Amino acid sequence: MSDEQPPSTSAPRKRWVERISQLFSGEPQDLDDLLGILREARKNRLLDTDALSMIEGVLQVSQMRVRDVMIPRIQMVVVPKDAELETILPLVTEFGHSRYPVIDGDRSKVIGVLLAKDLLARVLQNKTLTVQEIMRPAFIVPESKRLNVLLKELRTNGNHMAIVVDEYGQAAGLVTIEDVLEEIVGEIEDEHDDHEDEGYIFQRSPNEFMIKALMPIEEFDEYFTTHLATDEYDTVGGFLVSQLEHMPKRGESYVIDNMRFEVVRADNRRVHLTKLKIIK
Repeated sequence: MSDEQPPSTSAPRKRWVERISQLFSGEPQDLDDLLGILREARKNRLLDTDALSMIEGVLQVSQMRVRDVMIPRIQMVVVPKDAELETILPLVTEFGHSRYPVIDGDRSKVIGVLLAKDLLARVLQNKTLTVQEIMRPAFIVPESKRLNVLLKELRTNGNHMAIVVDEYGQAAGLVTIEDVLEEIVGEIEDEHDDHEDEGYIFQRSPNEFMIKALMPIEEFDEYFTTHLATDEYDTVGGFLVSQLEHMPKRGESYVIDNMRFEVVRADNRRVHLTKLKIIK
């Protein structure tokens, strides 16, 4: 009888575990080394694809700032402080949000947050109450705050929304706990998301547009009188991925003809929002 033993099937697993041990017991490694080990774990079926995506999302969040995911001031749905409760019911019904920034004059001056549940509870008691009388304090954060720190603070203090301010103390936008979580787990749909009824394009100036990456490429061509559509992709986001030949990150750009596309929001799964500038 031979004394030779068959090769151990646990060898690949053992080598991977040894690399993990070296990572945490040896000298500090960079992020690329860590991601390489995790992707090798996925290749060896020690992690599934969804788990790896979420881990990558967590690592990505630790590198991002609030400004990277906030909803810009111009896109905020706001209510004026002196509006009577009855007058804002149509707005709350239309948008279906649970929280609304309360402004004093213009969008740069956010003085509080109106909760829809507070509105519904008080409007039946006294319709002449103003928003300022029932609003709650706003949770204020700077644009430069790291997303992982913000997430911890939101969980600790029980807030679901933060008002983002610039270096001058003016409101620059808002960010919700959902915005942060979507960077980890991907887009979270709810019963108020109705993408068919929402516009895909928001025009910021005569030559600059914010475009949702889910916009069908045929509709884009029709709107801008272009000819970008092919059988290789269906959306604006798909067009950018096809042209760049990788999943683009925030800040990456692509120029074609007289159009410059810039990725404004993206995760490791897909592009969410792009900025289009018409070059004269």
